[in-house]
Amino acid sequence: MMEEKVISLDECINAIGSLDEKAMAQAKRRWDQVAKPLNSLGLLEEALITVAGIQGTSSVCLDQKAVAVFCGDNGIVEEGVTQTGQEVTAVVAENFSRGDSCVCIMAEQAGARVVPVDMGVKRLLSGYGSLEASSSELSSGIKYPILNCRIMAGTRNFLKEPAMEREQAVKAIEAGIQVMGRLKKAGVRIVATGEMGIGNTTTSSAVSSVLLGCEPEMVTGRGAGLDSQGLKRKIQVIRQGIKVRRPDPEDGIDVLAKVGGLDLAGMTGAFLGAGLYRIPVVIDGVISGAAALAAAAICPAAVSFMLASHVSREPAHQMILDRLGLKPLICAQMCLGEGTGAVALFPLLDMAEAVYRRMSTFQEIQIEEYHPLE
Repeated sequence: MMEEKVISLDECINAIGSLDEKAMAQAKRRWDQVAKPLNSLGLLEEALITVAGIQGTSSVCLDQKAVAVFCGDNGIVEEGVTQTGQEVTAVVAENFSRGDSCVCIMAEQAGARVVPVDMGVKRLLSGYGSLEASSSELSSGIKYPILNCRIMAGTRNFLKEPAMEREQAVKAIEAGIQVMGRLKKAGVRIVATGEMGIGNTTTSSAVSSVLLGCEPEMVTGRGAGLDSQGLKRKIQVIRQGIKVRRPDPEDGIDVLAKVGGLDLAGMTGAFLGAGLYRIPVVIDGVISGAAALAAAAICPAAVSFMLASHVSREPAHQMILDRLGLKPLICAQMCLGEGTGAVALFPLLDMAEAVYRRMSTFQEIQIEEYHPLE
């Protein structure tokens, strides 16, 4: 676990404020002055206005980017809800550290740093290190050191007992908050959220079912490729787990502890930490979205600091975004996970920022401004 003092969950919640309305108004005025049709970059304009409100300045800057990938194993895998075993979580997490995964390749193209976070993989990993480690300090083959934020060696099977104790869920959330603090200290301007944990489409579907107030079959998809029989089994497991655990839909921590996962709890902390440290945070797919829902249940003000990257093929994702009141900028039927959809938003935001900063104004080229039509 990292040595710095942990910001408590209560301290974080109490410190989350609102967006800077003045900065947002200035950013909107800048867009309206740019020599192009009004609102013609659509949601990209809205995204940069939100970033201005988060950063507290109309001089938005997204020059340093990161994707925090929260990893953890899930005891519910015992119930046959996945195609692969828990050992895959550790393998992929170690691949992140070597830069050998889809999100790593996409992040490199987008100019973003990958930050793998071990929240509770079943076995200890190779490649642990600090965020501040220099290249000379890293072990051979390690490109992105794994932050060791382990709470426990994977969650328990929530059909038999709660996935974790409430205290463990709180510690995992606080670890996610701390990760955001470290990224802020490192100068990161925007963070994408990602995850890795075999079984986490089951935990995220359970969390979403409770927080959305929907039946499990409405929010549960095939994940990494279950057949029809496997999907039926997965829905039955979720339904029974919710029935026996009885998570409180008004208490996001209770939901995470009873039917969630350590990766979800860590991401929940990241969404809350984004509000504390005033960093734009990008939701990836349905798993990241479930964590965003939990964060909203814990502190509704945290939603203001979130950006929606895309809408995936998983049935719950659009429902989650609708509940959060967020609009996705990408519709590409992605469902890979790892933070890939969130990272895919970075180049679009870079292009929008370039137009925002560099494009001439109507006044500069001596053309009358566009005016809104009534």
